[in-house]
Amino acid sequence: MKRKRKEKEEMEIVWQTPANPPEPHDYIFRNGRRHVRPYYFEFISHVKDRWAGKRIVDLFAEEFKGRPYDYYVSAVECGRIQVDGQIVPVSYIVKRSQKISHFLHRHEPPVMALDVSILHKESDVLTVCKPASVPVHPCGQYRKNTVVGILQAEYSLAPLFPVHRLDRLVSGLLILARTASKADFFRQQIEAGLVHKQYIAKVIGVFPEDEQVVSANVNYNAREGKSTAEAGESCGDTSLKGKIACTKFTRICTNGNYSIVLCEPITGRTHQIRVHLQYKGYPIANDMLYLSEFVPDRSVGGLSADRAAVKSHSLGSNSIENCINECEDKKGEDFSIDPMCTNCPNLIPKGYDAYEEGLWLQCIRYSGPDWSYECPYPDWAVLS
Repeated sequence: MKRKRKEKEEMEIVWQTPANPPEPHDYIFRNGRRHVRPYYFEFISHVKDRWAGKRIVDLFAEEFKGRPYDYYVSAVECGRIQVDGQIVPVSYIVKRSQKISHFLHRHEPPVMALDVSILHKESDVLTVCKPASVPVHPCGQYRKNTVVGILQAEYSLAPLFPVHRLDRLVSGLLILARTASKADFFRQQIEAGLVHKQYIAKVIGVFPEDEQVVSANVNYNAREGKSTAEAGESCGDTSLKGKIACTKFTRICTNGNYSIVLCEPITGRTHQIRVHLQYKGYPIANDMLYLSEFVPDRSVGGLSADRAAVKSHSLGSNSIENCINECEDKKGEDFSIDPMCTNCPNLIPKGYDAYEEGLWLQCIRYSGPDWSYECPYPDWAVLS
């Protein structure tokens, strides 16, 4: 009896929530990429007004289109989709404000296997050099493969409050407050326009020697994941799109083919430096999004596992415990294979590029009235 109880305890799976901190053994390193060992995660949401009155399975099929209808039927029957902590039938009609839980075998996208190096450490401030491809904090499909997650796993640094953000493909200086009051101190200075930001970029061509100031509205298209720049004045019924944006550029050096440019954004719009450099005629040399006018329709292929077209898996079981037991019977090389998972047996979630590279754009300095933090220049900033 004791032996059976012990075996059952060993088979139990911990359904993780945001309260479960990342740990060093969560990461797998392969071919220059940092992967996250897939884990079981509980996504929690509450029924919105427009969801109320729908069948639970129809709600998921209509609102979360990344998985086939049959998957959601099986997930409800198996208990991986629950309402207020209870297993419900497929025909269950949801009510406003009810809690919906979706238990998933979560596969995070890989990032480049570069260290998050600590630059400066104080009692209330931490600065690091963020590697390209790593998000700053949990967002979308990323949770443990983030700067905040890696610092918590590898250095036991928590809590951390990012003072500013860098796009995922951008590298360089990242300031993190270690207390909420210090984070508020930085926030107030940023909102008051007292913080000076500096980046460097490697661009195509011989950038002008004189200082260049670009004032062009930036209009971000979330569907395409791309910004456009537009300058001029509104005329009649025609008005400029986007938000007012301004960036100052100064050439540092050039070799005749490429230039290293100091970029000082006055405003902070999505992709502002990238689109302003393209608008000026000197795009970042490896920025495929702004080097070409052709932009793939990201809504078709999808950028996340939840939006990828997948093959349906069905289970005959009616209990979540049986699902768990079956999962433990199928092992991958580095992780357990889940029979219901729409990504298994692959480690990388569908819809992601495992070999993307970082942009030649790096944050090098943030400074305020009485403080300044810097990051070393990257290797690509040395022109031969």
